[in-house]
Amino acid sequence: MEIKTDDNFYKPFIIILSIAIPIVVTILMLMPKIDAGFSNAALFPLFHAILNGTTFFVLLAGYYFIKNKHIKYHRASMVIALLLSTVFLISYVISHATIPSAKFGGEGILRPIYFFILLTHIILATTIVPLALFAIYRGLTGEIAKHKKIVKYTLPIWLYVSSTGVIVYLFMKQYY
Repeated sequence: MEIKTDDNFYKPFIIILSIAIPIVVTILMLMPKIDAGFSNAALFPLFHAILNGTTFFVLLAGYYFIKNKHIKYHRASMVIALLLSTVFLISYVISHATIPSAKFGGEGILRPIYFFILLTHIILATTIVPLALFAIYRGLTGEIAKHKKIVKYTLPIWLYVSSTGVIVYLFMKQYY
């Protein structure tokens, strides 16, 4: 499945989306929470960790497939990773619009480690949106040279973001 290259449409679309997502997430985190009546809100963080962990392994599978020249499986893996990340983002936005954020209560050396991981996770999570979207766009349009150029940065960052999402959950698990 190849799509037609249309940079006049897709580049601005990806840029606007990449700016809008962090702004919307930030606004939702600062707004008063909407009571959606969730009986077990602690399931959201677990669900998010499962999505992140699954994304991590799907990305590794995609890397394996492309290294072994299984283009069809590579594309499927990358589309699945994008879909998992999209489901994560939607669920994350819903959870942060409806559930108060838990506070990390760890002390000692764990505290700076947790906040370092969290901070780098947040910063890189905002950068992965345009990187992943441009990488997938370039792959789907058959612009392989441009695709390869961007994925050398995209893959390690996406792997870091998906793995640290699980790590943050494990740090926070007892506080939900």
